[in-house]
Amino acid sequence: MVSRKYELMYIVHPDLSSEETRDLIERYKELTDELGGEVENVDDWGVRRLAYEIDELREGYYVVMQFQGDQRITEELQRRLRLDENIIRLMIIRDDEE
Repeated sequence: MVSRKYELMYIVHPDLSSEETRDLIERYKELTDELGGEVENVDDWGVRRLAYEIDELREGYYVVMQFQGDQRITEELQRRLRLDENIIRLMIIRDDEE
């Protein structure tokens, strides 16, 4: 399969402790590596106000991760993030700047 650049943004539940949040971020970085992807950068935005209320939450902890991989990796990341109860929202986009 073709390796492409992707950007993953996800919002973590704000009630997690800073240690739990760091562990969660590290878990998804390691998962990307295990699946054969290459994490290029993780940008930790911290707690920010949501554009609209989600499940009665007004804030969330934003994380943006740039990585390289194939579609199989993005599908598995998306599946696992959707199953994680600590993830409020997620979005994966392909970076077509090449």
